[in-house]
Amino acid sequence: MNQEPTAAGAPPPGDGRRREAGAQPATWHTTLPGACGALLLACLSFTPSLLPRAGILQGVISGILAAIGYALGVTAAWIWRAFADRGPRPARRRSWRIFLVTALVLLGTAFGLGQYWQHRIRRLLGVTDHSRLQTIAMPLVALVLFWIILLAARGIRRAHRWTVRLLRRWTGERAAKAVGGILVAVVFVLLFSGLLLDGLVAAANQAFSLRDRRTEEGVRRPVTALRSGGPGSLVPWDSLGRNGRAFAAGGPSAVEIERFTHRPAQEPVRSYAGLHTADDTETRAARAVADLRRAGGLRRHNLLVMTTTGSGWVDPAAVDGFEYLTGGDSATVALQYSYLPSWMSYLVDRSKAREAGRELFDAVYDAWSKLPADSRPRLYVAGESLGSFGGETAFSGEYDLRNRTQGALFVGPPNFNALFREFSDHREAGSPEIQPVYKNGRTVRFASDAAVAAPPSHTPWEGTRVLYLLHASDPIVWWSPRLMYAEPDWIGEAPGHDVLESMFWVPFVTFWQVTADLPFATGVPDGHGHTYRAAYADGWNAVLRPSGLTDRDLARLRDILR
Repeated sequence: MNQEPTAAGAPPPGDGRRREAGAQPATWHTTLPGACGALLLACLSFTPSLLPRAGILQGVISGILAAIGYALGVTAAWIWRAFADRGPRPARRRSWRIFLVTALVLLGTAFGLGQYWQHRIRRLLGVTDHSRLQTIAMPLVALVLFWIILLAARGIRRAHRWTVRLLRRWTGERAAKAVGGILVAVVFVLLFSGLLLDGLVAAANQAFSLRDRRTEEGVRRPVTALRSGGPGSLVPWDSLGRNGRAFAAGGPSAVEIERFTHRPAQEPVRSYAGLHTADDTETRAARAVADLRRAGGLRRHNLLVMTTTGSGWVDPAAVDGFEYLTGGDSATVALQYSYLPSWMSYLVDRSKAREAGRELFDAVYDAWSKLPADSRPRLYVAGESLGSFGGETAFSGEYDLRNRTQGALFVGPPNFNALFREFSDHREAGSPEIQPVYKNGRTVRFASDAAVAAPPSHTPWEGTRVLYLLHASDPIVWWSPRLMYAEPDWIGEAPGHDVLESMFWVPFVTFWQVTADLPFATGVPDGHGHTYRAAYADGWNAVLRPSGLTDRDLARLRDILR
C-alpha cells in the first residue's frame, strides 16, 4: 500500500495534463501521510525489548517498521479522503520542509534514547560485545530495506492493475478489480509459500542433512555397551547423526560422578535413535527403547525420556545434571526427528516434534508399564525449547503428568506450548505471567530463577513435581503473533530481574522487536535469554529431591554444568 487511490481525471502535482484514473506515480515518489507513518514507527523501533540489539539488527527492525508505518499512513489518508469525499492533494514544499526538520529532531532523539537503553540492557545481561561500526551502518541498512519493501509492494500493486486492465476485456470494472485482487493475492501467496519458502526449507534440509553426517571433533565411538552405537548396540553408530553421536559419547563417567558425590557411582545408560536409524518415527522410537532395554536401562532406578530440539540436539547440561544427581543410577533415551535446527523447525514444522514426543514416550511407557510394579524405574520427562513442546504433547494435562510420571522438567518453553499456555492462562489471580501459580502449585510450578524456591514456597510440593524454567528475558518463551495487536500481561506487569523496566508494548513494533530477538536468544551469558546451563542443577534438584545435597554441592554442580 504505497499510493492513495487517485480520483478519476485528477491532475498530477506539478503537471496540468490529465492522466488516466489510477495511474501509478513515479517509482520513487512518496506521500506525506505515508512518510509521517514511517517516521513514527521508525522512531518507536528504538524502544527497548528483551535482548541487546546490534546496529545492523536495529537497522533491519527500523526498515521493516518504517515500511509498515508508511503503509499505515497511506491507508489512514485514503480512509480520511473517502469520508471527506475528495481526491488526493499534493503536499506543499513548505510541508515537506517542516517534515524534514521534524524528522531530523525526532530520529536524533530516538537514536540517542535507543543507545542509552541498549547500554542499560547490555549491563543488565552482562553483555560486553558492541560494534560501533554496525551502529554507523544502521541508518543505511534501514533506508535500503525500507525501499526494498516499498518497491516490492508497488510491484505487487502494478501487477494488480495490469491484471485488472486485462480482465476488463471480458467483465465490468468492479468484477475486474475484485477478481484481479484475488488472483494477484493467490499467485503471491503460492509463489512465497510454495516456491520461495518451500525451496528455502528444502535447501536448508539438504544442507543440514549433509552436516548431520559429520562427527564433531573429539567425539569417539563408545567402548561401553551402555551406550547406543557401542559394542552390541542395536543402533549403528553411523545412523545416530551428528548430535546423536555427541549425546551417546558424552556425559560424565562413573569416576567423575563419584568425584562429585563422594559415593560409589554407576556408568549412566544412554540410548538414542537418529533419522538414519529407521524411516519413520514409530520405528525409531521402538529401536531406541529396544536398545535401552538391551543396555539395562529399564533396570536402573531413574529413567529419563528426553525430547530433543529440531536437529536432535540435547543440551549436555540437561542430561549431565540428571546423571550427577542420581549418582549415575540412571538411563536416558532420546531420538532425532529433523535435520533442521530448532529455530527453523519451530517456524516451519512443529508436527515432527509433536509426533516424536508422543511416539517416544508411548514406547517407553509401554515397556515400563509391563515391568513388575516393585521394580520399575522412577520415570521422568524433560525437554528444552522445541523439545519441551514435544515432551508436553504426550500428556493431556496436569493429572496425566502426575499419574504417568515421577516428575518433569520443561525448560524455555515456546509460547505456543499447549500445556504451558493452559497452566499460565489459568493461573491464580495476582500471580504474574513470568512466574504463575497454578492450582496452588500442587503439581506444576514455574521458576524464573531456579536457585530460588518456585512459588508458592510456603505450600508443600508433594508427589509428582513438574517444573518449568523460564527466564524473563527469553524471547522464545514470550514470542507470539498476538504481540502484533494485543499487549501481553508480562509487559504490563512488573518486569523480571533481567528485563529493562522501560520496555513497553506498541502495536506492530513490539512484535518485530521480539521477533528480531529470537535468533540471538542463546547468544547471551548463561542465566539470561534462552541459555539455561547452570539452571539445570537447581531444576533437577527441585524435581528429583536427592538426599544429602548441600548448597555447596549445588554450587559445584552449577560450575560443572556451565
